[in-house]
Amino acid sequence: MIFSAIVSIGVLVFIHEGGHFLAARAFGVRVTEFMLGLPGPRIGFVAKGTRFGVTCIPLGGYARVCGMTMGDIPPHTEDVLASVYARGEVFVEQIALDAGCTVDEAFECLDELEEWGSVVPPKKTDQYNTYRTPEQFANKKKGIERKAEGTPREFETVASLFESEYNQQYRSKKFWQKSVILLAGITVNILFAFLAFVLVYSVLGIDVTYQDGTVQHLVVDPLTAISAGCRYVWLTIQAIVSLFNPVTAASTVQNSTSIVGIAVLSADYFAAGFSDALLFMAMISASLGLMNLIPIPPLDGGHFIVELIQKITGKKVPEKVLNYVAMTGVFLLLMLFVVTLNQDIQRFILGNWS
Repeated sequence: MIFSAIVSIGVLVFIHEGGHFLAARAFGVRVTEFMLGLPGPRIGFVAKGTRFGVTCIPLGGYARVCGMTMGDIPPHTEDVLASVYARGEVFVEQIALDAGCTVDEAFECLDELEEWGSVVPPKKTDQYNTYRTPEQFANKKKGIERKAEGTPREFETVASLFESEYNQQYRSKKFWQKSVILLAGITVNILFAFLAFVLVYSVLGIDVTYQDGTVQHLVVDPLTAISAGCRYVWLTIQAIVSLFNPVTAASTVQNSTSIVGIAVLSADYFAAGFSDALLFMAMISASLGLMNLIPIPPLDGGHFIVELIQKITGKKVPEKVLNYVAMTGVFLLLMLFVVTLNQDIQRFILGNWS
């Protein structure tokens, strides 16, 4: 059960985050990490500025797209960035002196630049608050030689350096580019679901059992398979919409499941064979993608609505408002998780749920 849950959920979240990763890189946005698993101790390798790997909790995954903070860029950020890049390795007190700001203001700028992937934060072994340039790679005549971390980076002007780093951030992109990055994960989840439906119904085929006990193996055309996928997507949309209807919300939640239920069901489907397992993953993939369309942060749909509001009004949504909305969204999602988790424990583990 644990193995099948890791495979099904891990693959689908990996696909989802892979959509964000590919879209971000296509628009020149820096992605510092692409991990299979929840945040924690990890192993992996670095390629083209991105660390790929696996964490100690191989359930889900994440892509760390840089520059997705919604607030204003702190003052002195340009000078703080220039201080780190000119020296390569520097204490925060020296950064503050170079930038002509207080230490607290320097820390605020460094937090922003760390989120950008532009500076390396202090290590656990550092005695002081030491910040460094990212690891650089230089082409040499006999191959690629790695420079030591903390190597200064040459730049013409402070403004050109800042512009170069800023242009690699999500926040620097146009509305349509941001929209593609935000919705790419949902899109690949839906595409995977339809591809799986076609593979199962039109290539592998399904076994249909009639009332007289006879079993027939059927293979349908791709359009019929896509039609079946569309019906499932529509039913899922209806279920999600019903969550916001006080009349139907309770029954919808009662028929929903948590990660425990997915784990139990995935074991059953995997035991039934490859076709059943793939069909199950198609349904979960579609549900995962559509759930992420719910317009509340921290879901992708919530981020998209914020960008849409800012595009229409021409004004930034106040950071305090964003924080309150995000906290409310997290609370609602957490409550939904707790309720469905309790249902699944009662249903699948204790057997107290019919």
